[in-house]
Amino acid sequence: MDERAFAAGQDFLLAAKTFWTTTMYRELRDTAAVRAPQAETMAHVAEVLEKTVLYQSFAWLERHLQRMKYAGRYGLMPYHRERRAALLNTVSGDEAALELDPDLALPAYYTGVDIHQQPGGVWRDDIAALAYERGARSTTPMLGTAHKDLHDRFTDIAVEQGAPEKVLDMGCGFGKSTQPFAQRFPDASIEAVDLSAPCVSLAAHTTQKNQAKNVRFRQMDACATDYDDESFDLVTSTMVIHEMPPKTIDAMLDEAYRVLEPGGRMVHLDFYCLPDAFRQFIYYGHARRNNEPYMPLLAETDLADVLARKGFTDIEIAPFQEASGVDMDANDAWRFPWTVIAATKPAVV
Repeated sequence: MDERAFAAGQDFLLAAKTFWTTTMYRELRDTAAVRAPQAETMAHVAEVLEKTVLYQSFAWLERHLQRMKYAGRYGLMPYHRERRAALLNTVSGDEAALELDPDLALPAYYTGVDIHQQPGGVWRDDIAALAYERGARSTTPMLGTAHKDLHDRFTDIAVEQGAPEKVLDMGCGFGKSTQPFAQRFPDASIEAVDLSAPCVSLAAHTTQKNQAKNVRFRQMDACATDYDDESFDLVTSTMVIHEMPPKTIDAMLDEAYRVLEPGGRMVHLDFYCLPDAFRQFIYYGHARRNNEPYMPLLAETDLADVLARKGFTDIEIAPFQEASGVDMDANDAWRFPWTVIAATKPAVV
């Protein structure tokens, strides 16, 4: 595949996605407001919109733009597979900050779905993480807005109560969520775990390239780590919880509670707060079209109650501003329902 053809193809898909997230989304929003101004349920919105050509076109574009992004003629997976040896060579080296577990049994919920429509998911192919990392750059196009990276802004919130000394990043992916902690707190000890061997391998390489010496990436299930009780003063995750079924979320939160020291803080960035029936309808449709079946189940979970029953205190569940200067209430574009989910393990248990 020609390099310029690949870049042009991906640029075209991004431009089409930008049109979809803005112009088409606003048309849908306005149609719903006119035809169902008092809609209180997702079912009412669906009754109004699902048979319209506009919504059917919107849904088709969402499904197939993502499919073409990863698996089309100029898709990420064909491009990376053609260059497998050369690309893997660029991330090779002495990964001192890496620990793989070839015997790790990956759970069925994780292997059973090609998440985000990425063929084989992010774990099956050794170049999967490279394709995933490149694909993540255009997940939420910001229309040229200059802003502080979302992960850096989340780090600001996660450390509001003071600089951490021992951090566990659950479901770290290719390490983008971990890097701000490693760079800002060089004296902290940081552990990052993920089920995907390709992802933690790429994360370790990036960390080595950035000369961060205080972080270790491990292939491990965040629901069953081997860390001692009360090992960390901060536990985090970013865009992980919505990809888990309820029982797995429950196990992950239990594990977070176990490894937190008394007084330690748990802070997650995920998708949860849905302000109205229209956005709920769009979000549930996204879950179907993007191969993310557990999103609706999380949206229907009373997280505050779950956390309280586990013993957490100082529970905070609040919308997270996607970028500085973006009015999240304006509803002028399709956006994920970014939410910060935070809680504290009591100092006296």
